[in-house]
Amino acid sequence: MQHDDVIWSIINGTFCSFKVRTKSQKFCRNEYNLTGLCNRASCPLANSQYATVREEKGVCYLYMKTVERAAFPSRMWEKVKLSRSYEKALQQINEHLIYWPKFIKHKCKQRFTKITQYLIRIRRLVLKRRKKLVPLSRKIEKRERRKEEKALIAAKIDTAIEKELLERLKSGTYGEIYNFPSHAFDKVMDEEVEEESESEKEGEEEEDEEEEEEEEEGEVEYVAEEDFEESDISDLEDMDRLQGDDSDEESESSSESSSDDQDVKKGKKLKARRKRPRVEIEYEQEVDQPSTSKMRAKT
Repeated sequence: MQHDDVIWSIINGTFCSFKVRTKSQKFCRNEYNLTGLCNRASCPLANSQYATVREEKGVCYLYMKTVERAAFPSRMWEKVKLSRSYEKALQQINEHLIYWPKFIKHKCKQRFTKITQYLIRIRRLVLKRRKKLVPLSRKIEKRERRKEEKALIAAKIDTAIEKELLERLKSGTYGEIYNFPSHAFDKVMDEEVEEESESEKEGEEEEDEEEEEEEEEGEVEYVAEEDFEESDISDLEDMDRLQGDDSDEESESSSESSSDDQDVKKGKKLKARRKRPRVEIEYEQEVDQPSTSKMRAKT
């Protein structure tokens, strides 16, 4: 027979593997515990009639223990699957625990509500995007950096060797003595041909554009009077007026400047006649023809 009071006196007084002591309270780590506290009412070992609610892979189950199955440990707990609907699950708890103590019934409902709340929270977090933090040790990071640096150096050396060998093959230093794979050489030659074709295309496009511009400059178009608008005619008249005004001002300024220049030249000529004596100068001017001509000038 099972004696609950004897079991509790042993658990409470001596030792229990599920009990955890703190400064203020005692807790229970048993998976069937209803509240998580270590006391007489909520201890699953010291109560022959006991019930709890557990969650397995997102589904809630009601577990019940009675005195009749105490002699059969493999069939001690009765498992009932609860509905996903909150109201229907509460009705199921009420139906199965109709003659049970109010404390167990109330605590089972409370536990079921807490489990449903955290399941809803889990579903929301799964649907929401979250950043995943991946821890990396410093040793691994340093090792990867060294590998990258070595790979870069090796790649630079390989490219330099490849360029040097290709230049030697182009210049014909090796001739036809060695058997070498011609893939790299053909690849470089194809790249050079493509670059030359691209440069030729660009030059042809520039020449075509220049020819089109020259053709457009030489073209003559005939336009009817109807094509001219009043605004265009008024603009032309304004331009003619401006050009006339500019020409008048230029003519006046040129006439004034020419008169001043003539006066100055006359005064200089008079001074030169008074001061300088007459001098005769002879000079020869070469022309394409074999004959030469002599000119005399008096100053």
